[in-house]
Amino acid sequence: MNIVSILQNILNGLSIGSVYAIFALGYTLVFSILGIINFAHGAVFTLGAYCTYALAVGDFGLNGLLAGMSLPFSLPFPLALLGGSVMAGFVGVLVERLAFRPLRAKGADPLLALVSSLGVALILVNCLQFLVGAEIYSFPSDIFGSLPMAMIFKMDGKILAVRTVQLIILGVSLAMLLVLAWFMNRTRMGKALQATAENPETASLLGINVDRYILSTFFISGALGGLAGTLIGASFGLAGPYFGVSYGLKGLAVIVLGGLGSIPGAVLGGLVIGLGEAFLPPDYSSMKEAVAFVMLFVILLARPQGLLGQQTIQKV
Repeated sequence: MNIVSILQNILNGLSIGSVYAIFALGYTLVFSILGIINFAHGAVFTLGAYCTYALAVGDFGLNGLLAGMSLPFSLPFPLALLGGSVMAGFVGVLVERLAFRPLRAKGADPLLALVSSLGVALILVNCLQFLVGAEIYSFPSDIFGSLPMAMIFKMDGKILAVRTVQLIILGVSLAMLLVLAWFMNRTRMGKALQATAENPETASLLGINVDRYILSTFFISGALGGLAGTLIGASFGLAGPYFGVSYGLKGLAVIVLGGLGSIPGAVLGGLVIGLGEAFLPPDYSSMKEAVAFVMLFVILLARPQGLLGQQTIQKV
């Protein structure tokens, strides 16, 4: 493998891995507070992508209840991305209201909330399919305005292609990770979320409104999921309402690989899996979806708590 191929793979891996990291952070935030995996996160990922598409393009396809309809406006991609992420955040709040809060109020087993979130995910995806059908949607080639689709560089007689969407994904992902790090570590609300994650009972005794902060966590988680869904959709298209299912499973692999409840672990896990997929030989491209779980299996054999996870100490 020559240096140009290595650079190309690194670029591809960092691009897709940064999206995996953002998506997995949504899982991590909810798990760190409730200790439960939100299986509806993949559906929110899908909804965010479709909402951004609707705001940026304004036209719907030939199937579903909205077939042939058009919005009276279309927004520039940055505004559509922001709007789609906010709408996904409100869907995340809806998931918390429907799947988590009623069971938490009754002191139900956490496993029931997990199953409940899976049920809400199926409802959301089926409602989306009823509205827009199962056809594939693609963002137009000029979605980024006058920017070229790719930049071509020649090195040692080889061609290095840098797609504009890859640069945008890297830029948006890095900006979001920095904003989230600042929010969690430098703001009062971020510190309250950390206190709630550490010990909800103690946080409540200190005057923190735990339910309000849990709701805020689901909004942030949903917004991150919607942002990740849009970035994937802009790069590869929207392959039907169920296209978030495989990414949802991959997001689970990312957070387990990085360490459950660890925000830096989610980022590291996403980048590791992205690079692993990028360096998969072309002859084995059909096995790309298995890369995350093979890496997960191998690493957990050596480090069961994940790359940056903390080993649980049991008191007897």
